[in-house]
Amino acid sequence: MNESSESKSTSAAPNPKRTPLALEHEALGARMVDFAGWWMPVQYLGLKEEHLACRSSVGLFDVSHMGEFRVKGPEALASLQWLTTNDVSKLSAGQAQYSLLPNAEGGLVDDLYVYCIQPGEEYLLCVNAANVDKDFAHILKNARGGNWVNESADWGQIAVQGPKAPTLLERLFPGFGAMAKNTHREFSFAGAQVRVATTGYTGEDGAEVFVPAAHTVALWRELMRVGQDLGVAPIGLGARDTLRTEMKFSLYGHEIDDSTNPYEAGLGWVVKPTSKDFLGRAPMLAVKEAGLKRKLIGLELVERGIPRQGYKVLSSDGREIGVCTSGTMSPSSGASIAIAYVTPEFATDGTEIAVDIRGKAVRAKVRPTPFVVPGSKRGTN
Repeated sequence: MNESSESKSTSAAPNPKRTPLALEHEALGARMVDFAGWWMPVQYLGLKEEHLACRSSVGLFDVSHMGEFRVKGPEALASLQWLTTNDVSKLSAGQAQYSLLPNAEGGLVDDLYVYCIQPGEEYLLCVNAANVDKDFAHILKNARGGNWVNESADWGQIAVQGPKAPTLLERLFPGFGAMAKNTHREFSFAGAQVRVATTGYTGEDGAEVFVPAAHTVALWRELMRVGQDLGVAPIGLGARDTLRTEMKFSLYGHEIDDSTNPYEAGLGWVVKPTSKDFLGRAPMLAVKEAGLKRKLIGLELVERGIPRQGYKVLSSDGREIGVCTSGTMSPSSGASIAIAYVTPEFATDGTEIAVDIRGKAVRAKVRPTPFVVPGSKRGTN
């Protein structure tokens, strides 16, 4: 889950919304764009430099445009079990869970994170910025009780990611280093309570910090100050997109949308149909049982070129077999990579395929993903 694609950032809306950090980005010389109705930094010094800073040291991302919903009450768990594909009943206080928000047809309204505050009674949801209004309307229409509040305007959010992120976070939040992956807890900062979650969408270590909107600037400045010796750098939407592409993480509007079946997107691991019923369960399973018509793969060009979203994928003999959903030149490896849907017979690693780039069939091969090993994992077995 990650709102980051520069391809959605075209001309500015008349009055795009501004995160609490908008002036900070402008002061740092960021190139600002309208993204999903928000005035956001696409890059500061350069996409490649920012990307590599996150892979080698630590980067700060303004993700305050993401949406936050809270649900409380004795019916909170029953609602979430019906509304999401993963098994929320497995969560203890302080645990987080990646999940999907399905529609009645078995497609995907969004992907999201569920944070358990009090089992059965209180949960915080984080959803994609472009889908906030759509998601909340969908939830209110289909929920099975609970007191739902859209708290999106109340929160800023800063992602701290990279192999040196734990060091930086420990300096501000003593005890962070003892936190396991996909957990969260409250810390005090400048007299405010912030929620630090060991989640993120770069593949690197780190956290996403939910901070009251009025304290977001102070937290950003303190992270920049305290992390100076670690090489901390602000990271824009451009590098955020290349980082998640290298990991083959799905982005709403690219790999997943309202018509996507999660099994074809490789997201079956967060679908728990044997544990519970949920909205769209029957049609979702019917697609799987009938045999998937396409699968999401990673590919790498073996000739010069850069694959982009919407480019056709071809068999070695020129037949159209799929489409690229995301693509870039990997800043980490220099290889031209893409995420794509192809018919299942071409989804095996090593299969020779091609990408149609402006009318030329550029040779490629299906390859294992992620495309890179995150910096904090390198050298390990």
